[in-house]
Amino acid sequence: MRTNLSVEEALEVVLEAAQGKLPVEELPLKEAFGRVLAEDLASLVDHPDQDDTAIDGYACRAEDTLGASLERPVRLKVIGESPAGRPFPGEVGRGEAVALYTGAPIPKGADAVVRVEDTRREGDEVLLFAPASPKDIRPKGDDLRRGEVYLRRGDLLTPGRLGLAAAMGHPRLRVFRRPRVGVLSTGDEVVEPGEPLPYGGVYNSNAYSLMGLVLEAGGEPVLLGKVPDEPEAVLAKLEEAGPLDLLLTSGG
Repeated sequence: MRTNLSVEEALEVVLEAAQGKLPVEELPLKEAFGRVLAEDLASLVDHPDQDDTAIDGYACRAEDTLGASLERPVRLKVIGESPAGRPFPGEVGRGEAVALYTGAPIPKGADAVVRVEDTRREGDEVLLFAPASPKDIRPKGDDLRRGEVYLRRGDLLTPGRLGLAAAMGHPRLRVFRRPRVGVLSTGDEVVEPGEPLPYGGVYNSNAYSLMGLVLEAGGEPVLLGKVPDEPEAVLAKLEEAGPLDLLLTSGG
């Protein structure tokens, strides 16, 4: 067996041995940050779940607003309003409009929205200074479509991906267990920080750098301290450590 490997060759050996070795566990969404997905994740819902408005404004029929301008505004009757989460229950007819707020469903009968900046409210009527347009209507499923996969097995659950999983309707996620990574320093000259530093000694700095790298990579570091340059001492320390998925050693 070769013992003199390049960095690239060593990485290839480690990664080949690590494939598919970690068990899977299911966690609540709030505990899944920084973990790695163990399966593809499809959306459970359409988002939006109906056509809605991307702006504040008024929903109406586009044909009623043709030619609206500052010089020749179009006047419509306001028959209600619809904040996000409170759909307007009626239907928009000829010469009518419904005040909408961003995210509100488009009422039945309406096919366009005019920006609130292009209007002026006068009692139960609204003046339009520009034609209404369908371009600010977000169609059903514009962001997410039910059954479509948006996150993949092996994806690291960053803040953005965790939010996406929530938007898709998943309360729990199947993730790989964090790998338990042992960190062991060897050397007669190695001393733990806080202890008196003998002549020719060195503090055990590598262990804490490696611990940080393991945490940064999503692992669970197991600090094993340091052992002298004796094979028996190394074996005894490893037996104490319990099951490990990976062992990092630092020393001669």
